[in-house]
Amino acid sequence: MLIFVALFFAVTGLIRVIAIFVLHLPRPTAITPGLLMVGEVLSFACALFAAWVMSRIERRPLGIYGLPGSGAFGRNFWAGSLWGAVTVSVLVFSIRAAHGLTFGGVAVTLHGALRYGVFWLVTFTFVGLFEEFTTRGYGQFTLASGIGFWPAAFLLSAFFGALHLGNPGEGWIGAASAGLIGLWLAFTLRRTGNLWFAVGFHAWFDYGQTFVYSVPNSGLVVQERLLNTTLAGPRWLTGGSVGPEASLFNFILMGLLFVLFDRIYRSRPSASGFS
Repeated sequence: MLIFVALFFAVTGLIRVIAIFVLHLPRPTAITPGLLMVGEVLSFACALFAAWVMSRIERRPLGIYGLPGSGAFGRNFWAGSLWGAVTVSVLVFSIRAAHGLTFGGVAVTLHGALRYGVFWLVTFTFVGLFEEFTTRGYGQFTLASGIGFWPAAFLLSAFFGALHLGNPGEGWIGAASAGLIGLWLAFTLRRTGNLWFAVGFHAWFDYGQTFVYSVPNSGLVVQERLLNTTLAGPRWLTGGSVGPEASLFNFILMGLLFVLFDRIYRSRPSASGFS
């Protein structure tokens, strides 16, 4: 696990050195949509490369770490995308029904909606790929081999939630919510046998918050959004600066997702490496 982490930071550091000292690219002074997309693509590529090196050392196929090529953007991915889109919609409209949210008018032109709609969808797909692969892919597979699946899942979900504290506007309740979501995504990994469901859910849940419903996403608010949505009400209802993820409704909804997913996906794939 430590070798994987060291490889990842070594490769990302090398890319940073090349960008600044060889290509003489300007140092970024602010996070822009383009910079965010490039960062997520490169981060996923670096994590994948580090895992590939580890797969050679461990003499295992790369796909065993959760992203088998045979399932790439297949049935599990689109099932997860549907679950993510429905979940974020139920969450947002529950807050709206409780008078904690107003959509307002459309914030962009039709051309802008199409342009930024595709842009954010691609970006959050790579967010899902990178975050799921590093925490619930190679990390989960390797840590579980030493301490067991669920202890590893709890530990990595807590780490996943704590990482969100670095986001502007994030708070402890939001971090706890992110950790709970991470634990549920580990449950989907356990039942489906790979990460494609989790990647789809992650991508569309973030996409729905950030662009479609235009609410804060773990404290992140973007200018290139579809609606002029405003939140008004107590923090337990709206999530405050964190956004709907920190709403009480999200904790209730995640509990329901555990039950519903358990009823629909009852068996565990025998060929899964996450047993």
